[in-house]
Amino acid sequence: MPSLHTLSLLTVRDALARGEVTASEAAAACFTRIRETDGSLGAILPWIDEESVLERAKALDDAGPDPSKPLWGVPVAVKDCICVKDYPTTAGSRILENFVPFYDAFVVERLKQAGAVIIAKTNLDEFAMGSSTEHSAFKTTRNPWDLSRVPGGSSGGSAACVTAFQAYGALGTDTGGSIRQPAGLCGCVGIKPTYGRVSRYGVVAYGSSLDQVGALARDVPDAALLLQVIAGHDPREATCAAVPVDDYLAAARDGTLKGVRIGVPKEFWDGNSAEVDAACRTALAQAEKLGAVLVDVSLPHTRHGVAAYYILSPAEASTNLARFDGVRYGLRDKEAHELLDMYVKSRSKGFGEEVQRRILLGTFVLSAGYYDAYYKKAAQVRRLILEDYTRAFERCDLLAAPAAPTTAWPLGQNKDDPVAVYRQAARTLSLNLAGLPGMTIPAGLGKESGLPVGLQLFAPAFGEAALLGAGAALFRELPPLGTPGGVA
Repeated sequence: MPSLHTLSLLTVRDALARGEVTASEAAAACFTRIRETDGSLGAILPWIDEESVLERAKALDDAGPDPSKPLWGVPVAVKDCICVKDYPTTAGSRILENFVPFYDAFVVERLKQAGAVIIAKTNLDEFAMGSSTEHSAFKTTRNPWDLSRVPGGSSGGSAACVTAFQAYGALGTDTGGSIRQPAGLCGCVGIKPTYGRVSRYGVVAYGSSLDQVGALARDVPDAALLLQVIAGHDPREATCAAVPVDDYLAAARDGTLKGVRIGVPKEFWDGNSAEVDAACRTALAQAEKLGAVLVDVSLPHTRHGVAAYYILSPAEASTNLARFDGVRYGLRDKEAHELLDMYVKSRSKGFGEEVQRRILLGTFVLSAGYYDAYYKKAAQVRRLILEDYTRAFERCDLLAAPAAPTTAWPLGQNKDDPVAVYRQAARTLSLNLAGLPGMTIPAGLGKESGLPVGLQLFAPAFGEAALLGAGAALFRELPPLGTPGGVA
């Protein structure tokens, strides 16, 4: 029998329900794996102690399996910009190092109601601003396939954690590709739902019109179940849509590609490395064999997506992060004696270089002399990008594109070139500007690097069921990647 920690989420869920495995045993298996691997991987932030988790697991065991709870006893990790009551939530930043929320985020409430055991908080780029998980204030996360390379970001801790078998599934957030890109670079499944499908209540904000909570797992049905649990209306969150939740797990189990029209937007297929292009095209050829119909489409305004995104998202970040000033909570510089001095010193010491860069950029584009020239224009481009997607979906059911133009790059390679990192998100961020759902599945290993390549699928708004169905059908027929070599 495979080791307990290597089982899929659904497999361990079913074993727990049958009493073949206890919640305590499942949690202990994950903690053993974390101790074995995280010293080199760096996916986990040590905010949740093992003792309290095992107490929660034992309480579940004492009560016995509950068939009404779809995640009863399953250990799940949560990105550290999502509030978990009574445990630190830092968003990877020194400025929130001592912040302990007194409430759970909506998605954490849903996980607990479903019987899940929150086993760990995962590392991230500070305030979710980054594509490599090198910008955390606390540690650097590495790729499970090659510890000298990045896992992607900003949900790199969640992607690495799941891929390295430290937990059966994880939650992440996606503001410009922060679930889908690391899923692709680490070789797992990651889904970003439609904007408004999942409540952002209790999630530390980066870009409020772009942020969305989603799921990462080792296969599509596992991700479908996690999304099923966290999706739904929340009256406390104004942008959360009151739209019924489909049966995502059934969609993933019963999905087919027969007759599905998949659009291939040319703008996302130019400039990819040869191995990324080859792996993704091979995966689409497999989709054709399964009955899909490939359609050439164009999304002409997405070429402006990087520029528009890096005006709009820093503008929102500048506003959202203004609250972290050393007055009410978070880091306060003890050497400051005057109000302005406290603001400057607290924020200079509390925010890392990348966050400071984006705050300054956002403040600039919102300033009186530049608002119309930059922010207003970017908002207009955003509308044009959405219209491109709307027209494309009149001709096809889904769209397909690589999750990143290259496989995982070496740690530190782009340290002094932030624009190079920004361009890495060119395949993902336009979907956030349009507010549409997307999912990454492993397309294979690159022939040159031997590293994972991710293929994205996009759907119209609230089309998660179709996305999961088609993705699961393709995932089942693609060759498995095997065990990550860096943490085997």
